[in-house]
Amino acid sequence: EIYSLHVDSKVTSRFAHTVITSRIVNRANESREATFEVELPKTAFITNFSMSIDGEVYPGIIKEKAAAQNEYDTAVSQGQSAGLVKIRDRKLEQFHVSVSIAAASKVTFELTYEELLKRQLGKYELLIKVRPKQLVKHFQIDVHIFEPQGIHFLETDSTFMTNELTEALTKVQNETKAHILFKPTLDQQKKNSELNETLLNGDFVVRYDVKREATAGDIQIVNGYFVHYFAPQEMPVFPKNVIFVIDRSGSMAGRKIEQTTDALLKILQDLRPEDHFNFITFNSKVVEWKSSLLPATEENVASAAALVQTLTARGGTDISGALLAAVGVLEKAEGLPERSVSMIVLLTDGQPTSGERNVEVIQENVQKAINGKYALFCLGFGFDVSYKFLEKMALSNGGIARRIYENADAALQFQGFYQEVATPILMQIEMQYPENSIEGLTKNNFKLFFEGSEIIVSGKISNELDLLPVEIKAQSHTSDLTLKEEANVKEKEQVFQNQRYIFEDFIERLWAYLTIQQLLEKAISAQEENQKALEAQALDLSLRYSFVTPLTSMVVTKPSDQQQKELANKPTEAG
Repeated sequence: EIYSLHVDSKVTSRFAHTVITSRIVNRANESREATFEVELPKTAFITNFSMSIDGEVYPGIIKEKAAAQNEYDTAVSQGQSAGLVKIRDRKLEQFHVSVSIAAASKVTFELTYEELLKRQLGKYELLIKVRPKQLVKHFQIDVHIFEPQGIHFLETDSTFMTNELTEALTKVQNETKAHILFKPTLDQQKKNSELNETLLNGDFVVRYDVKREATAGDIQIVNGYFVHYFAPQEMPVFPKNVIFVIDRSGSMAGRKIEQTTDALLKILQDLRPEDHFNFITFNSKVVEWKSSLLPATEENVASAAALVQTLTARGGTDISGALLAAVGVLEKAEGLPERSVSMIVLLTDGQPTSGERNVEVIQENVQKAINGKYALFCLGFGFDVSYKFLEKMALSNGGIARRIYENADAALQFQGFYQEVATPILMQIEMQYPENSIEGLTKNNFKLFFEGSEIIVSGKISNELDLLPVEIKAQSHTSDLTLKEEANVKEKEQVFQNQRYIFEDFIERLWAYLTIQQLLEKAISAQEENQKALEAQALDLSLRYSFVTPLTSMVVTKPSDQQQKELANKPTEAG
């Protein structure tokens, strides 16, 4: 029986630190399995886990993956226990551990994870999954937010709320802080008064955005580490030249091609009159809808919609031919707006089966052809795609990859992705800082900035600087911009001094989290020897800041009468 479940999330300047504590008692008169199951965002890193049984604490220890595996292999004969973490769905992974406890004994599980909230379509989202599977006497979710820039708006949303449950939810906020408390009683948790079934099953989401002055972003400093947030607003949008490259091979037949059609019809409606577009569909044959890019006039959009509705799926998959054809159309395009952004959006559900089949060769040829001029976005539909291949291609060509999960909302996933990249407002962004006084600077050059997102740069201020000057250079649709700002280091440090619930080194941890993410991403498209060096750096930081990343594992030990060790690894989308 879970008698207490507490989720405590502290978000300080977009960096979220979440602790989940579950207390379980065995009321039976014999020993029983106690299970702790938590779903956490894929973007988060676990940083700590422990269980204490009758006062004895069993901590999880984070080690290099290979070392942890060796230790595990010696403790357990091969084939037992599939690891403690697995991917659940599009946004979540699941951590699951069970331990046998004696009659009348108690166990407390505690899991901590951290993540940097990413701004998408104008808001940050903190997702807490609630699935206790039973009524819990003391159930509580606490979310504390502190945003020195000021909170612009804040909303909570949940998939399981009823009128009774709404009464258990309180929200207190001022200019820069908010506290959300959700504390339903046993009666409020019940589906109905007769049955002991819980209503608590689903998502509890907090969404918010911060206030922004129209300047060169916002700088925050704690203990010599800085973070710089930049999200300009109300700027003219670049016209886009976009080519949709759509897989219509046999495996797309049925539901997938229907969902693709639905999404494309909506996306066509979202094109702006100044955009240019074209379609390439492919199976073993590559078909260009038009020989050149067309302006997104009402007429052209209607004619494209008619084409999209006739899409049928059969045959093989010539990914290489289709992508090279798309580059060809962009290469010979004439009369496009002078300052515009060109992009290729590939949607495929399989491996290359016709034309060039060697993924390394395809990657190389596509990169050569694109030559840094266009952004390539790759959407992998379902689980038969080689996600690794798509991810490497996208990251090597200034874009990103996403997996579209095959379920009812696949069309919405595709559309949502398009909305994120539909409004480029800056190009060639360079964030410049004084070279000799900053160490460990995270990525500070960005090809594109899309409205509703945010650029984040972090680093360590190495010498006794009083003022941290920053300069941002970028191209907008109408002009070349230079924005300047100076941060007073002492003043900035003061902001966080008296915040009771902030963990001291949060910007340093944010810096480590961001650096690890970027090193791992860079390693995906790097050459082999370079890849090893990037991974070694990421491993070093993962161990130093105790993050469970794809390079580390957490070894969970149990009491001596049970299977001794289990491993928690970080699953990745590429498997």
